[in-house]
Amino acid sequence: MRGLNFVRYADDCNIFVRSDVAAERVMKSVTSWLERKLFLKVSATKTKIVRPTNSNFLGFTFWKNGDVWKCKPGNDRKIKLYDKVKKVLKRKHAVSTPLAITFTKLNQIIRGWINYFRIGSMKGFIESFGQWLRHKVRVIIIKQWKKPMRIYINLQRINKAFKCNFKDEDIFKVANSRLGWYRRCGMDVVNYILSPKVLALANKKKGRPGLVNPLAYYLR
Repeated sequence: MRGLNFVRYADDCNIFVRSDVAAERVMKSVTSWLERKLFLKVSATKTKIVRPTNSNFLGFTFWKNGDVWKCKPGNDRKIKLYDKVKKVLKRKHAVSTPLAITFTKLNQIIRGWINYFRIGSMKGFIESFGQWLRHKVRVIIIKQWKKPMRIYINLQRINKAFKCNFKDEDIFKVANSRLGWYRRCGMDVVNYILSPKVLALANKKKGRPGLVNPLAYYLR
């Protein structure tokens, strides 16, 4: 391609040039060549000139780090990831579903998405997504326990087993709080007792896998 920088996958292709004038010239010449020589119809809606930071190639967009260009997942793909997880964690449905099923579905979504976009730079996004994910999961778990006494007993057991060092009265307050489920699970007691380490533990008796930690999975 006359020494031009480009990236191609199947019939999708991005060509990179230095100026708008060069972009116009290259697009016309490439379009003409494809239609005259290969008898291929170039889509007028999909073929366009954009800056790398505004482009979308197979779900990826690009950003510049100093003199080096890097790729990252496009915002639309990030939104789709959140939407998929929200569907699984829809509260009315998830509360009545065994955690084994919920965790299995979540793990499939998270692993699949990260494996696809792993070559991209996304540590900050994955870290933020993981925090959001675990908060939603904690809400489901606490709501499944439902009764204040059961919440208290279960939190107390984990607190002792993992030496979280919370006082009985602190756990009792959370278990009997009148705050909504979402706010209650944002408090330190639930946040630290149902830690990423605890959520990642599998329960073989119940056939429940551990919840994938998105950041740890991405960085491994």
